[in-house]
Amino acid sequence: MSQDSPGPTVAFNRITKCFDAAVAVEDVSVEIAGGSFVALVGASGSGKSTLLKTVNRLVAPSSGSVTIGGEDVTLAEPYALRRRIGYVFQNVGLFPHMDVGENIAIGLRIAGAKATGDRVAELLALVDLPGEFARRLPDALSGGQRQRVGVARALAPAPGLMLMDEPFGALDPVTRDQLGTSIRALHDRLGLTTIMVTHDMAEALLLADRVLVMERGRVVADASPRDLIAGKGGAAADALVAVPREQSRRLRALES
Repeated sequence: MSQDSPGPTVAFNRITKCFDAAVAVEDVSVEIAGGSFVALVGASGSGKSTLLKTVNRLVAPSSGSVTIGGEDVTLAEPYALRRRIGYVFQNVGLFPHMDVGENIAIGLRIAGAKATGDRVAELLALVDLPGEFARRLPDALSGGQRQRVGVARALAPAPGLMLMDEPFGALDPVTRDQLGTSIRALHDRLGLTTIMVTHDMAEALLLADRVLVMERGRVVADASPRDLIAGKGGAAADALVAVPREQSRRLRALES
């Protein structure tokens, strides 16, 4: 299961989003290259999730446009657009009355697919879950296993673009680290374009090729993890990088 070409380029062109008098995103213009893994980071309320959701039209911008592969997202009906985009979020949203296989295959069935068993088995293997999990109900799974099922469901229609909104936020640290590593490996293997929202700067630095730091609705830093660690991202980025850096310092002090 792989793609012959990288995922599509995503471009935000002067995106602004207001909720009544509150400005959530303000005049953001950014292009994300096809095949790249980009993290959107920032404090709560910085606008990162709102910006992400303009891609699959869960949020309509007040002004500006979003394009995927050069095509404005408003040219497709929302349901057709979302079939081409994988979407993983913190509260996985599995249907409790459906088994894992049915949850993974639901998008395929809505699109008219009949025999989905082989595809479900392939996807379970892809996210490192045993094939027999297809017959289990979501309540029988751990939080990390449920999130892997959510990833499998997002990958079912073979999208070139994956959106992830705080996908690991509800997980324990060990599971979070393992799943993050798996997601990055899937990104590379499948040639996806991945945009991930996270408030965890260490996670962004370790997983992404490029990090966009948001503050008060604006992108205030756009740099590689290496440049951010070197202090080239500005004050807001430096404040976020300082947290894992200080934690690392304190751990080294404990070791010595």
